[in-house]
Amino acid sequence: MMVPVCGVRPVVRPGPRSPDGSVMEYVLGVVVVVVGLLASIALHEVGHLVPAKRFGVRVSQYMVGFGPTLWSRTRGETEYGLKAIPLGGYVRLIGMFPPEGVVAGSTRRPGRMAEIAHAARAASAEEIRPGEDHRAFYRLSAPRKVVVMLGGPVMNLLLAFVLVLVALVGIGLPGSPTTTVGVVGQCVPTVGVDGCGPDDPVTPAAEAGLLPGDRIVSYGGVTTGTWDDVQGAIRGAQAAQVPMVVERDGELVTLTVRPVLAERPVVGEDGAWVVDEAGEPVTEPTRFVGLTPTAAIERRGVGEALAFTGTAIAGTAAVIVTLPAQLVDLVRVLVTGAERDATGVLGPVGVGRIAGEVAAESAGPAQTAVTLLLLLASLNVALFVFNLLPLLPLDGGHVVGAVWEGARRQVARLRGRPRPAPADVARMMPVAYGVFLVLIAMGVLLLVADVVRPVSLL
Repeated sequence: MMVPVCGVRPVVRPGPRSPDGSVMEYVLGVVVVVVGLLASIALHEVGHLVPAKRFGVRVSQYMVGFGPTLWSRTRGETEYGLKAIPLGGYVRLIGMFPPEGVVAGSTRRPGRMAEIAHAARAASAEEIRPGEDHRAFYRLSAPRKVVVMLGGPVMNLLLAFVLVLVALVGIGLPGSPTTTVGVVGQCVPTVGVDGCGPDDPVTPAAEAGLLPGDRIVSYGGVTTGTWDDVQGAIRGAQAAQVPMVVERDGELVTLTVRPVLAERPVVGEDGAWVVDEAGEPVTEPTRFVGLTPTAAIERRGVGEALAFTGTAIAGTAAVIVTLPAQLVDLVRVLVTGAERDATGVLGPVGVGRIAGEVAAESAGPAQTAVTLLLLLASLNVALFVFNLLPLLPLDGGHVVGAVWEGARRQVARLRGRPRPAPADVARMMPVAYGVFLVLIAMGVLLLVADVVRPVSLL
């Protein structure tokens, strides 16, 4: 059994970002996601390990990663270790496939596919110690096989929900804007143009010396208890120079603001920009200062955490359904140099990049923690959904084999026939090898795309 790490599109809700991120914070964000991903893989395998041992199956290996072994220790009858390539993991269950003679019709046949199945049965049989045939995985009942196989994906689902609970219920999401400054703009923006040019004028807020973290007490002599008060005061003050009182480090500081008229998008009642028939934003001259408020962190309920998890599952399933088309599009992007879809599939490198940007650019430690937690939750949802695909060597392929075996036995019982032999899952090993090669090719493609044509939040 194995858990590969493939391409996903994380379902996250990044908060407002500041341009003052540091390299150290970027690296910290990447490290958090890498460690979190390894922990998720490790717990996935624990989800297989625990029920297998509980049901008496001998587990010879528990490994996080693939390739050469970096570290391992043997405890009891199981070797626990860490391998060099941290893109998956596996537990080795003894006797995964019934040996020759146990499965009806499993005698050797001519052909390459039959040879592969025979080799898989032989290798599985060699792992069974004398007198321990009863501890082989193939001896388990169908329901117990399903429990063992679903243990990993379900562990990821539970972990995802716990992470969402911590983020939404324990910390909270940004809600209503406050009178505390979150971001001070560096230039008067032009609608439809990103970033600042060398000739763009400095914002009145930056010119006045306003700083992130300042709490606006009054503007133009008008007390500002809420963000709506701040907006109303800015619109109402017609003087060329307007006094602004802010609280900074517990002291009141008076600043002089020189607001400008700037074309700004019209915002509708739903909070979205109003657009014309051509889809372009409608603008109007507005007194502009150039600051963005922080948002009050509001804790959400368990129901919203459940809804968020459900949305993440549905979104990830939709990504997987369209994955072949997205991979073809990635090839086109790499060949032609076209623009990459910012909402498309990402690999581990791309996810790490997003995590680094979130940590470096996020406004405040609480919002950084929330976004990284939701990112890790999304990765666990991806591990849950992807491993349920009914293909070997994924967990879903083993589940299908166990369900088929159980269904055959129930039909035989109802018809009064002898108990059928265990399902000959080894006959699907050629398919498993093919799927594994596809996963490797997909991983290489995503790696190249994430390096050559990266996706950025900025």
